[in-house]
Amino acid sequence: MKVVMSTKVDLASMNIKEKLVENFGFSETDALFDGNPVFRRGDVLLLTTNEEMIYYDNLDAAIETQLGIKPELIVFASRHASKAKMPALTTHVTGNWGKAMYGGKDRSLAIAHPTAMKLALLKLNELNDLGWTVCYEATHHGPSELNVPSLFIEIGSSEEEWVNDRAGEILAETIVHVLENAGKKHEFKPALGIGGGHYAPKQTKRALEGELAFGHILPKYAQPVDEAMLTKAIGRTLGGVEVIYVDWKGTKGEMRRKARDLAEKLDLEFIRD
Repeated sequence: MKVVMSTKVDLASMNIKEKLVENFGFSETDALFDGNPVFRRGDVLLLTTNEEMIYYDNLDAAIETQLGIKPELIVFASRHASKAKMPALTTHVTGNWGKAMYGGKDRSLAIAHPTAMKLALLKLNELNDLGWTVCYEATHHGPSELNVPSLFIEIGSSEEEWVNDRAGEILAETIVHVLENAGKKHEFKPALGIGGGHYAPKQTKRALEGELAFGHILPKYAQPVDEAMLTKAIGRTLGGVEVIYVDWKGTKGEMRRKARDLAEKLDLEFIRD
């Protein structure tokens, strides 16, 4: 079983949930999760909670306790907020490179699913008839304490966008596409991304135009981290990675060296851009 997670306290999340039920045949069941009705479509459950999802560590355990199933993949349908209020459709995995400021634990990373995230990015880009930015985001916020792969797919970045019907439709279709195809074989190269800003422009371009599929992305503002955190990011990527990719200008000198040395040590392809 796979899970789409939504929350009542998020306008974008409720927008996406509504479109999933209206357009993609999710039907209400007799089950409840966190006191809310559970919807189902084939092997996918659509769940709703009552609080912010970024603080929902051990969600997979809560699902197993309440519903008796262990999900193989969790997709969080969410809003993205920014001061710039840039209209955007984004995807990322969660975790904290250092101190946990918004959910999760310090120096803890959720399990990335590079194929699912790349499929999301490609589909968002294909469906984007709004003229909005489509991009990865760097790894940030919680939950970090999950033992199954997960990703956020988000509408950004202000209330005007969160309630936009077309954005909700795009996200709903993207989520269904990801859940139907993430388990299939794809000719992607899973990569750890290092460097650049929060919206990972070079990693996004590489993924949209080529074979790289990013899991965790370490932005410049979260650097430096030690080798143990880089190794953890690789270990917390489903299937591991084949490539360490560095946005050269967007990376601090010591991190360039650490990344190159780690790639050599682990016999991984090293790409500087």
